[in-house]
Amino acid sequence: MEDVAIDEKGAGIDSVHGDQHRRIWSSPGCGREIAMGKQIFCNRSLNMKNIIAVGFDMDYTLAQYKPETFESLAYDGTIKKLVHNLGYPPKLLEWTFDWKYMVRGLVLDKKRGNILKMDRHKYVKVAYHGFKEMSKEDKIATYGNTFIRDSFDEPDYALVDTLFSLGEAYLFAQLVDFMDGNPGKVPSGKDYGRMYKDVRTAVDLCHRDGTLKQMVAKDPGRYINKDSWIVPMLRMLRDSRRSTFLVTNSLWDYTNVVMNFLCAEHNSYGGPACNFQWLENFDVVITGSSKPGFFHEENRANLFEVEPESGMLLNTDNGTLVPQVGSTSPRLPPKQLKKVCRVFQGGNVAHLHKLLSVGASSQVLYVGDHIYGDILRSKKVLGWRTMLVVPELEEEVKLLRETRDTRKMLRQLRRERDLVEDKLHRLKWTLRFEDLEIDKKLNLSSELHQLELQRENVRRLHQEAQREYHQKFHKVWGQLMKTGFQNSRFAHQVERFACLYTSQVTNLSLYSPDKYYRPSEDFMPHEFDILGL
Repeated sequence: MEDVAIDEKGAGIDSVHGDQHRRIWSSPGCGREIAMGKQIFCNRSLNMKNIIAVGFDMDYTLAQYKPETFESLAYDGTIKKLVHNLGYPPKLLEWTFDWKYMVRGLVLDKKRGNILKMDRHKYVKVAYHGFKEMSKEDKIATYGNTFIRDSFDEPDYALVDTLFSLGEAYLFAQLVDFMDGNPGKVPSGKDYGRMYKDVRTAVDLCHRDGTLKQMVAKDPGRYINKDSWIVPMLRMLRDSRRSTFLVTNSLWDYTNVVMNFLCAEHNSYGGPACNFQWLENFDVVITGSSKPGFFHEENRANLFEVEPESGMLLNTDNGTLVPQVGSTSPRLPPKQLKKVCRVFQGGNVAHLHKLLSVGASSQVLYVGDHIYGDILRSKKVLGWRTMLVVPELEEEVKLLRETRDTRKMLRQLRRERDLVEDKLHRLKWTLRFEDLEIDKKLNLSSELHQLELQRENVRRLHQEAQREYHQKFHKVWGQLMKTGFQNSRFAHQVERFACLYTSQVTNLSLYSPDKYYRPSEDFMPHEFDILGL
């Protein structure tokens, strides 16, 4: 089937983008099968007809950064800050970053120097001290022998819940190994917790001095993946008479650079690289939002209007411009903009609701990549509808399909293991409580021994096969959505707080803007094993 884009009147027209075939919708009822990795998965029913405003985060939502370049840049900058600003040995400057090693959903134990992956019930399933895997006995001794269940939250633990966090998690593991192997080489008085705090300080210094963003601004294409379907998706939403907005923690100057890069090919008018035409795709843009604090209405942060051309901040009263004192006066936005999008800095969600004329929080859908910064707060505090972007999901779903036979074999081994366990239990019961003749008891004892050998063999085969299966997803941490046969803590958070989740934001363009999303009876990535697919 041919692809559909939006013409000037909002009707469907055919479009093909390279080898990528895609449908941009303008009305419900037409469509074709969507590849599994591009689908939008639904945890809670959501009728888009009830949504009047759709909002987006920018970093790692609209702008997908290339980890091999952007995260490496951030890692190198953090190392330099540790050495030059915080007194760590120059040896660290020789270190390199393996951007594929860490995954989202891990938990850093700051006090002990451990990196953990746990299931939905907060049982530690995989654990490393630095880069050294902890034995089952060590895991139980450290995390399993307490009367009170650990919450694994701040301040003793740090959550690796964004793609931005992968570099600092990797650096923390390197520092743990370095301190263990080189006593006295790190600054005096440092323990694992203080080293983690230093890593966070170094990361903040990199962002504060503008080094990272200056490098990205010089060559956005080196650090950000180009997605030419962002603008058609936004136009589709606006043509369906919905407001669109952007809420980002990035400040105006950087936001303008990134959004110009993402939208440049679709600007209505030619002109310089940064000509603000991308603003025609939004009704409201809020920069420097300081999420997650932005989502609290009691947050008293001032709301300033940003003059796009100069970056000047103008005082407002709940979004209404306050007369300027003196001779300084704001310039009008470029005349060629189809519709003036107002740009702000700071404020809180109450300001945004007023600017968008939102009557109820359930009328807003917000799309982000950060469970705690974007999804949890907007869902739990506000009652907004939420969509989480999980770029790793596309590859995860692909591997789930490819390993179908392996999962069948694992289920069979698990059934065999359970069967042997049941036979052993019955046999032990018989030997203990029934009055048996000596010959009968000897025969049953021999059978018991054989069953115990069989159990150990099946258990070993099952464990080896399961480890090999999970290593197909990631050599260290395994499947993103699972730990063994339990949902991972990450999958549990996705299920709890995201109404929808998908691999990339522009997957919205594959569905009707009036679609009624319902939980699937056929397939959900975090329930894949349950369904036996």
